[in-house]
Amino acid sequence: MAKRRRATHKDVDFDVDDAHAGSRSKSFKRFDEAAAHAVVIGVSTGKATIDVVVHSEAGARWLGGADGVAQYREDPEASVFERIEIKVKSLGRVP
Repeated sequence: MAKRRRATHKDVDFDVDDAHAGSRSKSFKRFDEAAAHAVVIGVSTGKATIDVVVHSEAGARWLGGADGVAQYREDPEASVFERIEIKVKSLGRVP
């Protein structure tokens, strides 16, 4: 049986930009919680952004393995490791 990865890492944050609420962002330690919040923002505004912030090589390894570490080493001072944009489009009522 494969080893299960922890749901959080102390050196990884998921920040959801809430431009609708005055460009504030809310930080989460778990991706699933950030994604759920982003969908709620997206429903009311049309889109939301999740910024994945990695603070160390250990965090990069947890997130993306050896490829994550290589990406982190390319620019360890980057403010955002990865940006995910979520777009939401209401299709109205379905009969």
